[in-house]
Amino acid sequence: MTRRQTRRIAASDLTPGWLDDLMAAQRPVVIGGLVDGWPLVAAGRQSAQAAMDRLLANYGGAPVTGYVGAQEGGGRFFYNDELTGFNFDRGQAPLPDYLDRIRADASDEGPAIYIGSTDVDRYFPGLRTDHDLPGLFGAAVPTVSLWIGNRTVAATHYDSSHNLACCLVGRRRFTLFPPDQVTNLYPGPLSPTPGGQVVSMVDPAAPDLARYPRFAQALAAGEVAELEPGDALFYPALWWHQVEARDGFNIMMNYWWDAVPDFIDTPMATLLHGLLSIRARPEPERMAWRALFDHYLFGPAQDARDHLPDHAQGPLAPLTPLEARRLRAMVMQRLNR
Repeated sequence: MTRRQTRRIAASDLTPGWLDDLMAAQRPVVIGGLVDGWPLVAAGRQSAQAAMDRLLANYGGAPVTGYVGAQEGGGRFFYNDELTGFNFDRGQAPLPDYLDRIRADASDEGPAIYIGSTDVDRYFPGLRTDHDLPGLFGAAVPTVSLWIGNRTVAATHYDSSHNLACCLVGRRRFTLFPPDQVTNLYPGPLSPTPGGQVVSMVDPAAPDLARYPRFAQALAAGEVAELEPGDALFYPALWWHQVEARDGFNIMMNYWWDAVPDFIDTPMATLLHGLLSIRARPEPERMAWRALFDHYLFGPAQDARDHLPDHAQGPLAPLTPLEARRLRAMVMQRLNR
């Protein structure tokens, strides 16, 4: 596994606008002690049971989605050997049922139990009263989620939003790879996926370099972030990351947010439609379409519109909610032809 450590700064050294600075740099950073004063962090330092009790004090009672797998392979949630399904079971139950299983199966040989991406406001009303970072994200409204379980590994994947992951109980290790390593990570099927996102087929803890030789280049470009309770990790959208929960009981809270307005659509829809409309065309056509995409999408926006008067720019002008609705209607009309 790669040994390069993610840059670390102390929360006490942060200056106003620090998140804007991190966004501008577009590199992962560990912020030591950012949420050190949160009650769940203090409870976890006391005991796993104290952390469970503090968490349940805000639990609303709705069943949560849990994943249960074997500890073989380090509790890594992944596909089965034939890629016909997964190596874990998915179900729903009240949170206390999962916590009881975590307590009862505390040995390293017990099942891996993972309650992932659980919306805080829906399932734990009031928790953000004393577990939050108000005002940090400006006009963006983040999605705030909890991740709960024992010793588990979330296989290497990427998210389409920026992330601030706060380690509350137990230790976490993130293995991170920049977006340009996508080919070297050997992405798996687009669907189905273990947790809603495409995952790398390579296990960073035991890479099969004979089968996946380019992964050596990904390792050389990667880095590792070690988090203690109270620490947080910032990493930008589309950075690939494997997440290891390293203790018998772990809780993480994360903030996902986008740097664009809500009316901007997800690029994944464009990628999927590109598979339908571009991927199978002859190479000269694909290269010609690449030039068009570079002109309209990846080059400077003004290059595609400044030679046109304002009234003729249409969707080439800065996007507004009204123009976004018009574009969406045009796309739907073409898809439904």
